[in-house]
Amino acid sequence: MIMNLSPFLFLCVTGLLAIFSSTISKSPVLPLFATHLGAGPSGVGFIAAISAFAGVAFSVPAGLLADRFGKKRLLVASAAIFASAPFCYFLVTNIWQLALVRFYHGFATAIFLPVAMALVSGLSKKERGEKLGWFSTATLAGRFMAPVIGGAILGYFTLTSSLGYTVVYSVCGAAGIATFILALQLPAPEEAIHTDQSWPESFRAFKTVVLQRQILITCFVEAAILFAYGTFETFLPLYAVNNGLTAAQVGIFLSGQIIVLALTKPIMGKFSDAHGRRPQIIAGGLLGALCIGGFSLAHSFFPMLCLSIAFGLSLSIVTSATSAYIADLSGKEARGSAMGLLGSIMDIGHTTGPLLMGFVASSFGYAQSFLGAAIVLAGITLFFIQNRYNTTDVF
Repeated sequence: MIMNLSPFLFLCVTGLLAIFSSTISKSPVLPLFATHLGAGPSGVGFIAAISAFAGVAFSVPAGLLADRFGKKRLLVASAAIFASAPFCYFLVTNIWQLALVRFYHGFATAIFLPVAMALVSGLSKKERGEKLGWFSTATLAGRFMAPVIGGAILGYFTLTSSLGYTVVYSVCGAAGIATFILALQLPAPEEAIHTDQSWPESFRAFKTVVLQRQILITCFVEAAILFAYGTFETFLPLYAVNNGLTAAQVGIFLSGQIIVLALTKPIMGKFSDAHGRRPQIIAGGLLGALCIGGFSLAHSFFPMLCLSIAFGLSLSIVTSATSAYIADLSGKEARGSAMGLLGSIMDIGHTTGPLLMGFVASSFGYAQSFLGAAIVLAGITLFFIQNRYNTTDVF
């Protein structure tokens, strides 16, 4: 029955399984597995950063290769990693082996997400934002289910037993194999049928993307809000507990935010289709800066919950418009490169947020780290506003 789905729905199902497979390999199993292997806090942090580094390093080359050889081929290549990497965890006996496996596994998401987004962007210009929103919701569903299922499996076994980790990575592998099978069967819509570019053509297309000022600035806005999000997800739990809240209440913040993201992404994508990308990006960036900065003044459950939900809405507002806007600004021959550039820059933002604001938190406190993230996001958004007169909006 799944073979009768439209190319877009087929991509959504594939994306759900791919991100489920990726997420269950790390949340909540990865830090527990690393500790099981004898890693200390610094080792756990190193392992957590490895796959993100693969995303930073390979998202741009993945987009370039997608423009050169075709997007479906790259999706199949990433799906092959999704299918094979989980079984490598069975062979891991020390922290360095785990680091190598995580680096290899990180290539899967680094390739899959920008290439899939480029493919979705090419399916419909008129409904581009809405379709990207629905695709993101599908991946968020996978991201939401994975920790619940992974945590339930680990909860059934003792954390000192290797059997629980074996079961989790078996489920991860099964989802990866399903992703690979679907990627092989992926329909090729008319715009996605890609004749191979020559290398000079591919590099010229990539050069047009890199030198297009508005594409770069839009990437920086998404990186800035993910800089703030990385700060939020890393330090809010510690900040909340220090203010007397429970771990269960923190879980409500995080789950509520994911639900808001999943429910509003298609709506905000459709809104950007109808009313323009730039105003939405600006509004979301400013709202996000107010929310992340507001945490420095919140000390109880209800204000933190409201700010968390509002910050999730700001994430939805910005990210549902930025990817569509970048697709609007890039031609179809360079769309893979554009999405790869977005993926790489946003990963840099997501990983540097906790790193830089960690120094701020260590020196001045968690509240000041939220203020620092707010300043970064507001500054980049204002820079985006300042450049509005240099580029005509597509809509």
